[in-house]
Amino acid sequence: MAQSFAFGIAGKLLEKLGNVAYEGICSAWGVRKEFEKLKDTLVAIRTVVLDAEQQQARTQELSLWLQRFKDACYDVEDLIDEFEIQALRRQVLERGSTERKVRHFFSGSNPLAFRFRMGYKIKKANEMLNEIAANKAKFHLTEKHETNVIHRERETYSFVKTSSVIGRDEDKQHLQNFLINPTDGEDIPVLPLVGIGGIGKTTLAQLVFNEESVKSHFDLRTWVCVTEDFDIKQLMIKIIKSATDCLNGKIFFMVLDDVWNEDKKKWSELKDLLCGGAQGSRIIVTTCSRKVATITGTISLYDLEQLSYDNCLSLFLKLAFKEGEEKQHDNLVRIGKGIVQKCKGVALAVKTLGSLLCSTRVQHDWELVRDSELWELKQEENDILPALKLSYDHLPWYLKQCFAFCSVFPKDLKFGYIFLISLVTIKIFQQVEDGAFLSILEMHDLVHDLALSVAQNEVNSCNHYSTGKVRHLWFDLSKKDASQLPNSLGCLQSLFLFDREGKGDSESLVAEVISRSKHLRVLDLANCSLEQLPNNIRYLKQLRLLNLASNENIKGLPNSICNLQSLQTLILGGCRGIEELPKDIRYLISLRELRVTTKQTRLQRNGISCLTCLRWLIFFECENLEKLFEDIQNLTALRELHIYECPNLVSLPQGLKYLRTLESLEILNCGKLDLTMEELELEREEDGSLRKLLIGGVSKLESLPQWILLGSIKTLQDLNIRDLKNLSTLPTWFQHLTSLQSLEISNCPRLSSLPEGMQHLTALKRLEIRGCPKLNKRCIKETGEDWPKIAHVPDFYCDDLETTTNEE
Repeated sequence: MAQSFAFGIAGKLLEKLGNVAYEGICSAWGVRKEFEKLKDTLVAIRTVVLDAEQQQARTQELSLWLQRFKDACYDVEDLIDEFEIQALRRQVLERGSTERKVRHFFSGSNPLAFRFRMGYKIKKANEMLNEIAANKAKFHLTEKHETNVIHRERETYSFVKTSSVIGRDEDKQHLQNFLINPTDGEDIPVLPLVGIGGIGKTTLAQLVFNEESVKSHFDLRTWVCVTEDFDIKQLMIKIIKSATDCLNGKIFFMVLDDVWNEDKKKWSELKDLLCGGAQGSRIIVTTCSRKVATITGTISLYDLEQLSYDNCLSLFLKLAFKEGEEKQHDNLVRIGKGIVQKCKGVALAVKTLGSLLCSTRVQHDWELVRDSELWELKQEENDILPALKLSYDHLPWYLKQCFAFCSVFPKDLKFGYIFLISLVTIKIFQQVEDGAFLSILEMHDLVHDLALSVAQNEVNSCNHYSTGKVRHLWFDLSKKDASQLPNSLGCLQSLFLFDREGKGDSESLVAEVISRSKHLRVLDLANCSLEQLPNNIRYLKQLRLLNLASNENIKGLPNSICNLQSLQTLILGGCRGIEELPKDIRYLISLRELRVTTKQTRLQRNGISCLTCLRWLIFFECENLEKLFEDIQNLTALRELHIYECPNLVSLPQGLKYLRTLESLEILNCGKLDLTMEELELEREEDGSLRKLLIGGVSKLESLPQWILLGSIKTLQDLNIRDLKNLSTLPTWFQHLTSLQSLEISNCPRLSSLPEGMQHLTALKRLEIRGCPKLNKRCIKETGEDWPKIAHVPDFYCDDLETTTNEE
């Protein structure tokens, strides 16, 4: 399914040409007339691009025309970027010294020289687009508009957990019998679980893996997601990391998920390394290949059949409707039955389309899915499911780009980014771990294959190379060296360098890529064993994200990094060697997210506090840090402030109480921190915005400080209190947290009771108490002294008690 998604790229460009910043560019540089020509030509071409994308498979010439148009759009985007960068430089000059302004005039950024240079570039861009527009006539394309997008009408959707499985009871019991029933022989029994992609092998294995009877039967359970190359060393590292103890002498249960290796010698090598397990150990291998099953299995394979039609329909209705809602939509249920029949018992197809259609009750949207020609595609054993293609086709263009971009990452990579939620709700990503503040997501292999197919020549990943203009690159230095870089890097926008073992020469490779890639927007160098950044990084004027996380040997950043006025995200977390942040950090005026690890005891004034666009600020493992900057109130856009593992931090800045936009505050393991701040306990207007608060590992804390919540009493929704060994009481003002929905209290051994008035917290839906022995006794259902205060909470858990659900 070749797709250039040129329609979406052009749409993004037209949005840029219509925003406020564009108006400012036109006024400042007198280029309105030239830009209007660009805009008109783009609109004229874009009207036929959808038809071209649908027909491009018929001729190579049409496909090349689309590629030229897409490349031209990227070139125009770079051109607009140059104007925006110039505007940012002007803002910096207003903050700078006279000397800095003089240097600016005699540099390549001189306004007169810039105007002349850009005038020539706009002229060439117009000529290029005019030629592309003239050539479109030969293809006899028709105007089409984006009509098959299913727009999400609901703001939120609680996606189904992996534990929600329908129609697999018999299969589950078969696997449990294999695990628990005794067998003869000395070899560890291996059961291959076989089925086509998306049928539900991994989900079934997860279900059995987490079954209580299985947990109690084995000394040790370990789950290993196997890579395609079946690297024995890497597999053993994964096994060791997954296992909390040595396998030798233990009765262990291991799942080797998604095995493709058909080399019998490699399998024998791995099995020899696992032979130390005690009698009763078991291994389950999940695979799509019957040949793999023959090589690995010691007993007959278990062939996972497709779900029955009735089970598929139950699963589909559960995902597409709220409970009982389907009774109000007989017409949609009738169409849904037709869709389910076409899924042919494949669970992933049912989940994907059920989740897609949950957002619309428009009959035509459902009919578009049922009647699509994609269902006519023949499905081979390892083919991408038509249902997944349908789900992709119904994404809005901006999510199509986001989805295609994900193909740059290798299979089985886990994601921890909340911004992917739009793709989670339609099952393009699936949740594999549920954390209190961050969910871990994973992309199914078949979905990854689909992403690769739509990304075409734009992406070079660790195992997939192309001959086109590569724009996004994942490069693994542990497997390749700089000589194996793609030749065409002039259009590169994203580089993800991977060198966790420190085998390669990361610094020289980065320097080479930068010298060949002047349009980089994303540079991810996390865990690359870097000691310093190359000097030529200052030339990356379009750079938006720089990730240096966990490069422990970097002692500092070149001050020239502060010339990157387009930089929006700077990640320095885990860079334990950094002695001081760059002195001119205040000039990073576009910065929205900053994560810091530093050896400094105090942060400079007029540094971070000048970054008025900053929304997310995180301090992590700043072992010497005693105080933050006092003028924190200048960060008027700050939404999240997280302070983790700063053992010498003694106080928070007083200006913290004036942050009106702060929505999330997390403080964890700051042993010397004093949060009493009695001088701050002043009256404040109720204009706060705090929704999430986590306080943990603050050993001095005896009672929750009221000043943190001043102004946010009625906005707080999520409160997490943990590892507070001296916390003895919760304050009486607790009863005024009328918006509180989730409360977690863990490892507070001195806490002996809940505050009065908690029964008034009618919005509270979830209460979890762990490691609080005195409090546990008072929360026993019906008989506990504090039970009347929490009897109204529908989801209540206490670790010394059984899980309690208060709903009838």
